[in-house]
Amino acid sequence: MAVERAMTSKGIIPKPTVRRLPRYYFFLKSLSAKGHVSVSSFEIADELGLEDTLVRKDLSATGFSGKPKVGYSVSSLQNHIENILGLNNAKDAVIVGIGNLGRALMAYPGFTEFGLTIVAAFDADPSKVGTRIRDVVIESTDSLVERLAVLRAHIGIITVPGEAAQDVCDRLVEGGVIAVWNFAPVHLALPEHVIIQNENLAARLSHLSHQVVSLVYAK
Repeated sequence: MAVERAMTSKGIIPKPTVRRLPRYYFFLKSLSAKGHVSVSSFEIADELGLEDTLVRKDLSATGFSGKPKVGYSVSSLQNHIENILGLNNAKDAVIVGIGNLGRALMAYPGFTEFGLTIVAAFDADPSKVGTRIRDVVIESTDSLVERLAVLRAHIGIITVPGEAAQDVCDRLVEGGVIAVWNFAPVHLALPEHVIIQNENLAARLSHLSHQVVSLVYAK
């Protein structure tokens, strides 16, 4: 689980805290499975080998508060961290580049059958920013990283021209995307933890044309 950046209504959570959140999450998940209703910061700290004050500081940074003499609600805190880490929106996607292909992908109804939801769209053209496709308002690519910190979408769809694709890809990764669906006709450099699926439409059309020609001359 590669998590480097997260945000709450109070602002960006410190990176060291974000990196510890998965440990808290899986401990809470184990408590929930055993039927525990509440847990104290001391119990969390003791289990994970951390200082009690650090645990309280981390959880406070996420905007979650416990109750005196009661501690933290296991289920509520688990759901809270799950939302921050984006574990409940694994098939949420953002798309960058709202040309003809981008618009077609946004309008395609078949994605919902697979649970994929395009939650945000971005473009560098000011004339497109603020316009709407279905229920999604197109935003400026200048806000891409900051918006991803809020959306916690895991999938980034790239439909920009080739010369802009690497810069867009870098911003997607900086914003926390861990899977890239690339329609730009270029090779993208990515960290090892990021998955990529390339769709070179021109190459596929060329291959199809070659097969058609071969079939015609075979007759």
